[in-house]
Amino acid sequence: MPARTVAARTVPARTAAARTAAAVRRALDGRRDAAGPPPPPPPGRRPGERALRLGTLAVVALSAALVTGRPWVLALAAAPLVLLALALPGGPRPDGLTAEAEVEPRRCFEGERVTVRIAVAHDGEPGRLDPGVTLGPGVRLDRVETGPHHVELVLTARRWGRWTLGTVDVDVYDRGGLARRTVRVDLGEVSVFPVPEHAGLTPIPVRLPQRLGEHASAQRGEGVEVTGVHPYARGERQRRIHWPATTRRGSLQVHGFAAERTAETVVLLDVLTDVVDPVAGTSTLDATFRTAAGLVRAYLRTHDRVGVVSVGGTTRWLRPGSGQGYFFRIAESVLAVRKDRGHRSEGLGPLPPPALPSGALVYVITPLSDQRIFEVLHQVRGRSNPVVVVEIPTGDPVVDPGDTEGELALRLWRADRDAMRFSLVESGIAVVAHRPGETLDLALAPLLRTRVHGGTR
Repeated sequence: MPARTVAARTVPARTAAARTAAAVRRALDGRRDAAGPPPPPPPGRRPGERALRLGTLAVVALSAALVTGRPWVLALAAAPLVLLALALPGGPRPDGLTAEAEVEPRRCFEGERVTVRIAVAHDGEPGRLDPGVTLGPGVRLDRVETGPHHVELVLTARRWGRWTLGTVDVDVYDRGGLARRTVRVDLGEVSVFPVPEHAGLTPIPVRLPQRLGEHASAQRGEGVEVTGVHPYARGERQRRIHWPATTRRGSLQVHGFAAERTAETVVLLDVLTDVVDPVAGTSTLDATFRTAAGLVRAYLRTHDRVGVVSVGGTTRWLRPGSGQGYFFRIAESVLAVRKDRGHRSEGLGPLPPPALPSGALVYVITPLSDQRIFEVLHQVRGRSNPVVVVEIPTGDPVVDPGDTEGELALRLWRADRDAMRFSLVESGIAVVAHRPGETLDLALAPLLRTRVHGGTR
């Protein structure tokens, strides 16, 4: 599967700002094919390294005796031949080979370890095991341990995604070490979840659905947050009487409380492109998924309903749900974006109506590097959903010192991006920037000044 990365970025001269950004993406957004599986091991029994070494010594000695014509040189071949003769009756040869791999865990987070234990069974007497490991692209081999009947590997998951662990070719030798047979074990796949960004703030929209939750709404209800006092009405609880206001006004006044409602949130991921900053080495795709994971976890902790949509290639989506276990369902639904070395994003389809419930707060996490994301924003705004764009900065293109034309193009490029942000704000979409390495709460804090408003049809 191809990968989309940007290795270096320069600014072409004498171009408009919009064409500059597009040209940079087309020229530097290369593709790389994933490495295929290794060739299958030779079938059947074959000589081992020890037999080959002894046989080579014997052949060299016999050849030297024939070339030189000196019979005493034949004595040099006696030792290897004797060792071969002594090792031949070393026991039954390994036959009926079977191997089973147990991978624990199959789902983990970035940086966590994965243990692979391979159990090898055969009919002959136990001999030496020699594993040959071919790893997939997303894991690193830390340790290999071998025993009479097992091989244990300790791997580290390096990046999020769904990765092929690779294969292990186990050479099983007889007791004499002269013959060997090889059995291949496919380790399967492992799902590596992104490490969520730290987030504790959960901004909410103006209108909340009629479900009990933890957010204070603008409506009166049976909550715990006091919104003011009002004249007593028949049927209200007497324990809510506000005596200072009653004494001051001369009539019964009672506390007013805000109703507590739950929020519905949809995290929309822009996976149309992956831009790698050559200076900082950060990937917009990695930052997008880690930011999304932080948002999902923050809202699930407040018992809100959270859904996810990823646009780029096949549109993947999951209905809003709640519960801490729902985090893994959301992560699993979008892990197919990265399979082994790359991700695909050929097309852009319409958003399914169930993916965006009416009134749900939509977070669009995007680097704003592909113009097609504006088509998605237009669809979301057409459904009157409140929208927040979380921009993942891609970094400025690199300009050589003294390149006046490149500096002018860079200024145009920056002006074009400022115009994009201004147009989003003017259309009623809140825009915040989240830089990798910073806490997500810094980006979400401006949204707490007021509730996020939705659009109109």
